[in-house]
Amino acid sequence: MAFLQRFAIVLFSICWLAATANPPKRNTKISIVGEKFYINGKPTFKGRVWNGYKIEGLLPNSRMVQATFDDRNPTTRAQWAYPDTKQWDPDRNTDEFLAAMPVWKQHGLLAVTLNLQGGSPQGYSKDQPWHNSAFNEDGSWNPYYWNRLKKILDRADELGMIAIVGFFYFGQDERLKDEAAVIRAVDNATDWLLEAGYQNVLIEINNECNIRYDHAILQPERVHELIQRVKRKKVKGRRLLVSTSYGGGAIPKENVVREADFLLLHGNGVSDPAKIVDMVNKTRAVAGYRPMPIVFNEDDHFNFDKPLNNFVAATSAYASWGFFDYRMKDEGFDEGYQSVPVNWQISSPRKRGFFEKLKEITGL
Repeated sequence: MAFLQRFAIVLFSICWLAATANPPKRNTKISIVGEKFYINGKPTFKGRVWNGYKIEGLLPNSRMVQATFDDRNPTTRAQWAYPDTKQWDPDRNTDEFLAAMPVWKQHGLLAVTLNLQGGSPQGYSKDQPWHNSAFNEDGSWNPYYWNRLKKILDRADELGMIAIVGFFYFGQDERLKDEAAVIRAVDNATDWLLEAGYQNVLIEINNECNIRYDHAILQPERVHELIQRVKRKKVKGRRLLVSTSYGGGAIPKENVVREADFLLLHGNGVSDPAKIVDMVNKTRAVAGYRPMPIVFNEDDHFNFDKPLNNFVAATSAYASWGFFDYRMKDEGFDEGYQSVPVNWQISSPRKRGFFEKLKEITGL
């Protein structure tokens, strides 16, 4: 098995070098002007106003971090079996994700949050014995994860969609043996994305930097060092836009605000929509803030049938909002976008509630 893994890495590296020598022409480019996101030189939803709230420049998104999921731990892998086949299949998971993307886009979804170490496949987990990481312990990459990521980024590029690509997730960051491996992983991922020519990518160094990370450089006091590192890397004068996120209700720290290109908030635990607005206002008051986009890319509060909910509240404060849906107790396969195995279609009342509200707000 070790020989086969080494052979796969070598083969993928050869293919990667060939592909990045002459990367294909890309169709979708994201940029930032002040507080607005632009795609291909135009603000998103140009001229759109909904219920008196400006939508132009926002980036509605959904947390889809299991798009490249796999489990390298043979003792836990069987937990993720599909109900029809009784087996887990990472390629099926990615293929079904790809098939759903055009439907999401038709409803106004512009961005999906991915993560190279996934997220809890149970929604929330105390322990994470499974092994879901695109990185090996030394910071090199696993070619099977990267092949699946490439398919997603290519399809997003074709559709005019953006991928918020997270590198690390707490509970999995310890799969890297030391700080040097973390840095090597950041360099490898950044180099690959740049050299492959992707321009439809935003980088999230790690999901919720203030939650239980083993490596100090991924914790709040030092994570800005990795933001700086990504910003310094350029190919043909182009770099990636980068930030990191914080746990539910937390306000970004000054060191990140000063370095990030955009700011990522989470609404987990924030059930009062007024507090969502308060979070946005407090973020804009942090020392070092200048006009830049504020994005919620994780929030597990819904109430889409009510006139005021967290989605509407964020929109009213001119912040983009992201849907976080997981399978709750006693729910079935059709529920949740984070719980594995995933039904990636709009397959439940909760999913339909989000996408219908999204379509209403964006006017699509």
